[in-house]
Amino acid sequence: MEVRIYGRDLYRRGQIENQTSLIWTRKFYEPGTFELHAPITDENLYLLQEGNIVGKKGSDEAGIIEDIEKEESDIKNEITAKGRFLSSYMDRRLIKKTVNFSGKTEVAMRQLYSGVVPLPLVELGSLNGFPEKVEFQVTMKNLLTYENKLSRAGAIGFRFRPDFQRRKIIFETYQGKDRTFNQHENNRVVFSEDYNNLNNAIYRYNSQNLKTFAVVGGQGEGDARTYYELGGGEGYDLREVFVDAKDINPDGLTAEQYKAALLQRAQEALNEAIVSETLESETDAAINFIYKEDYDLGDIVTVRKKKWNLYMNQRITELSEVYEYGGMIVVPTFGDPLPEKIKWDE
Repeated sequence: MEVRIYGRDLYRRGQIENQTSLIWTRKFYEPGTFELHAPITDENLYLLQEGNIVGKKGSDEAGIIEDIEKEESDIKNEITAKGRFLSSYMDRRLIKKTVNFSGKTEVAMRQLYSGVVPLPLVELGSLNGFPEKVEFQVTMKNLLTYENKLSRAGAIGFRFRPDFQRRKIIFETYQGKDRTFNQHENNRVVFSEDYNNLNNAIYRYNSQNLKTFAVVGGQGEGDARTYYELGGGEGYDLREVFVDAKDINPDGLTAEQYKAALLQRAQEALNEAIVSETLESETDAAINFIYKEDYDLGDIVTVRKKKWNLYMNQRITELSEVYEYGGMIVVPTFGDPLPEKIKWDE
């Protein structure tokens, strides 16, 4: 496993030859993260500087060094570099102009990026034509925050893929494949004890944030305020939530368009306020199903754990590649962690 270091201009600076540990965490809905440990040497001090880019052979992602720690003691002489993947560059941009959008989510993700101050070397990749749709209004908000929100709303992953030969960064969107046991279009992938690919498992279930019925409030005050309702449930199964959508400006919208934008906001709130069910485990990258060949980040797979009477089809939302002691294990996370509500007004 080669760890290569580049400047922000994507010119290669050198290679880390003696790293002791690398945790490379890929994420579907947001920029991934990395943590690199290496001995303190003159070469490593030169390479592991803030703003430099960490690349890994065979990876479609790269990370920006944002956090550096040096430790020297009788038992340790180590430099640790941490950071986020290249799509975190979008955290440095603001959506300044008011955007009223109604259409495909993938188009919205590209349009928001195209409307901000350009990032050096970044260009849009191919349009995939994903069918998911969204309606929203936004102004003076953080670009990365909104890309994350749209990613979750449409189940569309995004990344900045470095092209080191051309010295370009490509903004790409992607979706995983359905590889569950009950479908027949793609090869099936099952994680279970029977396949010896579900080790050191941690299962989490949480329903405390579940909501089933939303009341969304638009502009206006008191009895003159606009309200719409969405959802259902009764008895203990009725879980209500109020969604404040005063930030949606009706100017320039028809009455139907304004109603649709408010109901979209209510729907997104319900989509986020769901039961959280996740399972994290360790697996060998080449046992039964080969990582990046048979399955990858964003794919939906079947997970079985007979001892816990557990059977679920879940998306792989995170994948950590852990390199230590000369070997590598993969730690996939199936399902979404405890829901983070989409705060469309932030």
